[in-house]
Amino acid sequence: MKIGFVVNDIKTEESGYSTTRLGMTGINAGHEVWVMGVGDMAYDVDEKIRANARTVPKSSYKLTETYLSDLQGPKARAERITVDDLDILMLRNDPSQDTGSRSWAQTSGINFGRIAMRHGVIVLNDPNGLAKAMNKTYFQLFPQEVRPKTVITRSRDEIKAFVKEQGGNAVLKPLQGSGGAGVFLVRPEDKANLNQMIDSLTRDGYVIAQEYLPAAAEGDTRLFLMNGRPLRYKGKYAAFRRVRSGDDMRSNIHAGGKLREAEIGEEALRLAKIVRPKLVQDGMFLVGLDIVGDKLMEINVFSPGGLGSAQKFEKVNFNNAVIEALEHKVDCMSYYHRKFDNVDMATL
Repeated sequence: MKIGFVVNDIKTEESGYSTTRLGMTGINAGHEVWVMGVGDMAYDVDEKIRANARTVPKSSYKLTETYLSDLQGPKARAERITVDDLDILMLRNDPSQDTGSRSWAQTSGINFGRIAMRHGVIVLNDPNGLAKAMNKTYFQLFPQEVRPKTVITRSRDEIKAFVKEQGGNAVLKPLQGSGGAGVFLVRPEDKANLNQMIDSLTRDGYVIAQEYLPAAAEGDTRLFLMNGRPLRYKGKYAAFRRVRSGDDMRSNIHAGGKLREAEIGEEALRLAKIVRPKLVQDGMFLVGLDIVGDKLMEINVFSPGGLGSAQKFEKVNFNNAVIEALEHKVDCMSYYHRKFDNVDMATL
């Protein structure tokens, strides 16, 4: 099996990233694995997609640190590959990391991925589905039962009215972004500073004003879905919990949150069941659900991370489950001579 991973930039990848773990697992399983940045692809005159990509020199690795060092260093094999010859192209770049001077990179993987699909490459997650999810308005397309009460606006008055309706407790965050950047918790005592918070966020675009969920004080749970269902391997769910550090309301690891073992109960499984139809409809192969109490805070479809964190607590290598799922898709596609709808194959 030939797998290509699209990342923001090979130089900025880290050993703990799920993409790095997936790449190493693919190599150890005997597959051909290539990694390329969103700026490394090209559409050629023969109507094929090619990319300046890199792969590692060895056929087996024990440590992600060694694998990544070989991939990023002089030992790597660098070639201009034909993307159309790949079996799988995984879009693992995070558009939110390319705002500003690299805004051109945000949709590059999606656009080139669409073209690669024409020649039977299985592109995951489905590029057309990802295009719908380019910002957090995508979350509002899921049933109301799974979401906190929300308004999305640039109007200071509308935001203040919403906060008042919520008794002075709300969460404000930018429409685009990840890792907890630019997130404010509003309390009744913050009324004097509310205008300043709103102005800080509207400077960069639309603002999400969201109902504050008291259960957030206990942190959140990241549950992975694969093929539209909770990812379970060897009887263990791919999940972990993040708890706050100190007074910071954010449980994101970037913001100092701490990892804990997760317990997946009926409520989490119910949420997964409710969102499954749309995720399948949009061709979302690998997704991360961020769960607080009986609600979802976010659905991560771009490069969801944390498979290594789940492995740490469950003592199961969930990357093997992902690679095995890809092998199954490639086998199925071969029976149909690479002629099968990508969105259906994505969650088969």
